[in-house]
Order: sequence, then C-alpha cells, then structure tokens
Amino acid sequence: MRHPEWIKIKSTGTHETKKILRSYGVSTVCEEARCPNQGECFSNTSAAFMILGDRCTRNCAFCAVESSTPLPVDSYEPERVAYAAFSLGLKFVVITSVTRDDLSDGGAGQFSKTIHALRERDPEMKVEILTPDFKGDTEALRTVLDAQPDVFNHNVETVPGLYPVVRPGADYMLSLNILKSARRLYPDIKTKSGFMLGLGEKKHEVLSVMRNLLDTGCDFLTIGQYLQPRRTNLPVYEYVMPEIFEEYRDKGLKMGFKAVASSPLTRSSMNAEDMYYKN
Repeated sequence: MRHPEWIKIKSTGTHETKKILRSYGVSTVCEEARCPNQGECFSNTSAAFMILGDRCTRNCAFCAVESSTPLPVDSYEPERVAYAAFSLGLKFVVITSVTRDDLSDGGAGQFSKTIHALRERDPEMKVEILTPDFKGDTEALRTVLDAQPDVFNHNVETVPGLYPVVRPGADYMLSLNILKSARRLYPDIKTKSGFMLGLGEKKHEVLSVMRNLLDTGCDFLTIGQYLQPRRTNLPVYEYVMPEIFEEYRDKGLKMGFKAVASSPLTRSSMNAEDMYYKN
C-alpha cells in the first residue's frame, strides 16, 4: 500500500552525523532498521547507537535488521560508541542492540561496558537503553541495571495475539516481566516500552496492552505506525488515522503514564531526551 498523505518521510541525504558515525565504525538502529525518521534525526545531530554488531539471532517479521550468525563481540565497541557520542556533542544517548541469544548473558555485559564508557567520557551524560529480553535472565538484567542507565526501555512491539506472526521467538509475558523486574530491582530508573499499530490489532487489545504495561510500573509509552521496511517483511495491515493515535495518547495519560508519545511516525528512540527531561 502507498503511504497515506499524513505520513511524510524526510529524505536521509548525506549528513555530518553519518560521517562521524562511519569514522568511528559504529552502527545505528536508525540505519539498520530503516527508521523513517533517520533523515530528521541525523540532520539534528542525533542517533540511537546499536551495539553487539548488526546481525540478529532472531528473525522478527517486522524488522529490517539482518538475521544471521553474529560476529564475535567487539571489545573496543563501547569506547568507539563513547567517542562517537562525544564527537556528536550528545548529552543524552540511546543505546540498543540486536538480540544475541548466542551469548551466555545475552549481551548484558556489553551494555554495561558501553554505559560505563559513555560516563567516563562525560560523567553527566544521560543514557537510555533499549534492550532485548535476555530470555528472561534476571542476572543479565541486573548486570545492565547495575550500570545505572537513566531509562530502561524494552518494547513489547505488538499485542500478544500477534506474537506468533510478528515476534516468533519472543514471549509477551516474559517481556512484561522484564519491565516489572527492572522496576523492582531499581525503582529510581525510569522504565519505558512501546508498540506498533497497523498489524491487525484490535482496539480492545491495544488498551489491554496499555493496562498491562502500566501494571508493570512503566513510566513512558511510545506508539507508532508499522511501516514495512523491506518487501520481505510483513505487509502493513492498515494505516491508522492520526486521530486514533491521539486518542491512545490521551487514554494513556489518563491511565497514569508519565508521558505518552503516539503518532504515525513515533519511534521508540525519537525525542527520547525530551520525554525524559519533561518528566
């Protein structure tokens, strides 16, 4: 389906941000996942770093990141990310990763090292992390949280009934438990989650997911339109009208979320700094 007129994607072009990222050999989820906001974020000198390589051990049907056997963990990656963030002049950094089911800790140690490397470059730097589920391993989660990120984000991505199609290999209740455990282990760290619309979900399912997330103690919520990144990914079931996104935003705030970003082009890491500082 063609994008409706309310979805306007800015050209990526060539930006100084890309040049800096390439000079340090770091990856971004903006590029690897073909984020529609890449052009806007790069032109504003902003990016969400993706660690642990660019190959994922899972094969989610909505995601453009390559699914194949990953390369060994790069021990110099945390420092390269830190230098890239410093060169970009970032004071708020978002770190995410591919899923690394091949690693005993799911990559938790690399998250921890990256957070520490960032803070060594700038002790005042704020860090948001967007992690995989670590297969529900609480010790791996603790490893990440012990490094004291300012925001812990783990996305549920869609309603539970669509998991077998959209997120094979993942488990909805496990994702909720990850968020609940993060809140229990470190109550002062903000928690965040998000999901997509346009995959065939029903309104009552969306509201149920919102209530489930709130029950975990989740502070921040993001809701965006699913856009097919490649022909091999799931097709868009429907383009949800902007006023529906606004309705969910209003409902989320009334439910008790501290902040809700909900629009067709809302993405988990976009404007993360604003959401953090305004709440």
